Amino acid sequence: MLDSLRGQTTKPSQVIIVDDNSTDNTPSIVKKYVDSYPWITAVKTQKTSKHSPGAKVVEAFYEGYQKCNQDSQLIGKFDADIILPPNYLEKMVAIFASDKLVGMAAGNLYIKKRERWVFENISEKTKVRGPIKLYKKECFKAIGGLKKSIGWDSVDVLLAVFHGWKTRTDTNLHVKHLKPTGSAYTSGAKNKQGEAFYKMRYSKTLARIAALKLAISKKDPLFYLHCMRGYSISKKQKQPFMVSQQEGEFIRNLRWGAIKKKIL
Repeated sequence: MLDSLRGQTTKPSQVIIVDDNSTDNTPSIVKKYVDSYPWITAVKTQKTSKHSPGAKVVEAFYEGYQKCNQDSQLIGKFDADIILPPNYLEKMVAIFASDKLVGMAAGNLYIKKRERWVFENISEKTKVRGPIKLYKKECFKAIGGLKKSIGWDSVDVLLAVFHGWKTRTDTNLHVKHLKPTGSAYTSGAKNKQGEAFYKMRYSKTLARIAALKLAISKKDPLFYLHCMRGYSISKKQKQPFMVSQQEGEFIRNLRWGAIKKKIL
């Protein structure tokens, strides 16, 4: 990931690496880059090593965000298990420059299967995926930043649209994703996607449709059951929502509109 950032045709003005309680040789790798490139700095945290989908990665993001240059117009969140094509940032800057209402942009993620890099089809190619996002600062502030919960990378897109921003993906930018989404999740995280649907104020019917779609894409029938169990548990526990009542109504209408468009 660091090599792919170093090799960009348009260099980032600042890269902040967050070492979130690593137990491997991450510190020694990071030190080489920090010592060689003044625009790369590092932050180390000592929090629990338990993997909590969504919440943990957003907490790590904010550890770095606090050190960001506040004059920056674009804010990026990049995971450590990706390799960007050399022109990634150049193309991203061009997308934002082409339309002042673009508030969020990304390329597409590809995973390796049988020696071939194939599109990671757990979402549409038009979705701005969490591991490779860039935000315009005004959009980032308008949506209230990132939510510390699983589903943050879906709700931020929906909130951007709610607040009048556009999101864009460049499907010609193929980013290599070395660890497929969910591969590091623990068994205790299997109900978390349903929790996210509840926190986004999905109706139960809408949650069922979304869960079924994901189960099919993952080729995992049990995923649907785990997802709906998570939804029911969150509802019973009255988990706090990620969005307001007005935002939730907008999200539901947007989702139903997309479903009807595909059917018709």
